[in-house]
Amino acid sequence: MVPCNSREAVVTVMSYENGIMKGCLQHPRLDGKEELQSLSQMVLLLNSLMDLENCPNPPLPFVRQENDGREENEVFRIQILFREHYTWQGKLSWQNENREFVFHSAIELLQLLDEILAK
Repeated sequence: MVPCNSREAVVTVMSYENGIMKGCLQHPRLDGKEELQSLSQMVLLLNSLMDLENCPNPPLPFVRQENDGREENEVFRIQILFREHYTWQGKLSWQNENREFVFHSAIELLQLLDEILAK
């Protein structure tokens, strides 16, 4: 098992319709925000960021996105605690509702996000 100490990302979801998410991801290894067009793109980006070892930067502070008068964006913190045999274990924090969920695989993370966003 490889612990992923400060490997935490902030995901802001601007829209979610019929399983298609649009938003952005912030991570200590990224210079700015990375635009996301799907949940699968989010998973692939997070996985490539975890491949980078010895993350030297502190976790990102929570930053609420401006939304130009639209409905409020959904904001999540994804903390990947361990990665073993190509699966993830970690915590999903839903910032808008101040709720936390534990996930035991990337698939479970996707299911949690879909259940929350498909409301």
